[in-house]
Amino acid sequence: MENNKIVEVKPDETRKMNRVLHLAVDMGETLLKNGGEIFRVEETIEHVCKAFEIYDFDSFILSNGIFVTADADGEQIFAKIKHVPLSSTHLGIVTAVNNLSREISAGEVSLDEAMKRMEEIKQLPPKRDYFRTLAAGAGAACFCYLLGGNVWESIITFVIAVMVYIIVIFAERYSLSRMIRNIVGGALITICAIAVGHIGLPFDISRDKMIIGSIMPLIPGLAFVNAIRDIANSDFISGTVRIIDALLVFVYIAIGVGSILSLYNYVIGGLLK
Repeated sequence: MENNKIVEVKPDETRKMNRVLHLAVDMGETLLKNGGEIFRVEETIEHVCKAFEIYDFDSFILSNGIFVTADADGEQIFAKIKHVPLSSTHLGIVTAVNNLSREISAGEVSLDEAMKRMEEIKQLPPKRDYFRTLAAGAGAACFCYLLGGNVWESIITFVIAVMVYIIVIFAERYSLSRMIRNIVGGALITICAIAVGHIGLPFDISRDKMIIGSIMPLIPGLAFVNAIRDIANSDFISGTVRIIDALLVFVYIAIGVGSILSLYNYVIGGLLK
């Protein structure tokens, strides 16, 4: 009879275990939502659990979901599934969660303090709109110059990218789909580049360099790189999902640019001749 004795987990221990695992899942979700890689999420959950003396747990991370189970003395007491929709990137939040994870692993932060810190981290504001807009313009101008554009083409590319990114931020604020944002963004960039070519400037400009440079702020570079890293780390499901998501953005931009160029060449171009 003694061998069949069931080991009961104390309510206080169960409550603490649930709080620790909720914290671990919350940190993992925050990382995943803001551009963290799969392996980073897995390591964060592992470090938090072990720091608070939870060793018998399993986690399975996808690009848009977290699955965690844990048990004590062979009796399962925690299971959580968290859907994490693909969203925008905030590397400041990723850095803050990483720092918190290191402090927890070092035993410098209590459970209550860690949960409080997480609520503060999730409230970190994104970069100001004017900073994002100027950064988009500067990046586009630099790409145009690297592709062989002259100073004037780079300046025009800066202006076009700033104008388009203002529209992108406006679309984000009203939760318009990425498909619409990128198709419209690619179309507007092409319209602006074509329009500048017909102004009659005293110097030669290359539309293709301006268009390519201006679309660079729309390219999901971080998502594409993370997808490659996930595949390299054998996280094939997550890597494939992310790379498809990034490739679809490329397709949307190409639709916007290609439709305007086709319209210009076959319709408006013919009328201007």
